[in-house]
Amino acid sequence: MYSLIFEKSALESFNKLEQKIKERIWNKLQQCKENPFRFFEHLEEMDGFKLRIGDYRVIVDVDNSAKTIKVLKVGHRKNVYER
Repeated sequence: MYSLIFEKSALESFNKLEQKIKERIWNKLQQCKENPFRFFEHLEEMDGFKLRIGDYRVIVDVDNSAKTIKVLKVGHRKNVYER
């Protein structure tokens, strides 16, 4: 079982979302703790993985040795990939 770690900026953007969207994202992240690679897709242009939840994306980094999922970004798909 993996543990979740949120970066400060990811947590701030997560808290700004509507309650309904936050619940969907949170529930999907909880499912990912069991088997993360079932839901994550590898990113081509940057390091890490993406999780699709409707029009929203969660960018994560998975550390297999420490069994952690580090949430780097949360946001709408139109602007989450901006650096």
